[in-house]
Amino acid sequence: MKFPSLRAGEKILAGIAFTYIAGFTAYYVSIRNFEFLWYIAVLAGFFVLIFVTIRRSNFDYLTLGGLTIWGLLHLMGGGVKVYGATLYKLHLIPLIGSGELFVLKYDQVVHFFGFAVATLVVYHLLKPYLNERTNWKVVYPLMIAAGMGLGALNEIVEFIAVLVVPHTGVGGYNNTGLDLIFNMLGALTAAFFIRYRRNRGIY
Repeated sequence: MKFPSLRAGEKILAGIAFTYIAGFTAYYVSIRNFEFLWYIAVLAGFFVLIFVTIRRSNFDYLTLGGLTIWGLLHLMGGGVKVYGATLYKLHLIPLIGSGELFVLKYDQVVHFFGFAVATLVVYHLLKPYLNERTNWKVVYPLMIAAGMGLGALNEIVEFIAVLVVPHTGVGGYNNTGLDLIFNMLGALTAAFFIRYRRNRGIY
């Protein structure tokens, strides 16, 4: 596997990602949190794939920066504790519900942000195949569906963690349902963001 030459900004983002992945790996090994070691392995493989193919995908800095922040937020969620509980369990704003159905939690914000970024990734992968003849009324729903599909893949990764590692903090059916809803909201927001930037001639 050969890494292509990276631009200055890409090197900085790759360095940030490598640093926090290495740091959280050491931390989770020290506390024997095998659930998040599994997530780290998936995340590291994902970042390697991104940077190996960076000259073909040509992700912009907005997308790469979003991916870098998303990875950090995810790893912080399982390891950083506030009021004696991990960030993923942190209640931010009491909008509606209680218990597992409480909204808004840190976990839900990360899902929203993460799959908004994932939808940007989908757009950049599709971009070389889009032109003036493209029917955007079809493309936007497809991008949203693809972003939601990546969100469903994330839930499969979490399900594997539940099967392999006992006593995970993933949560139950209600948590999964809310995760999927916030994945969808993130994908929808990203589609409107892409449309806005296209109309302004940015994308």
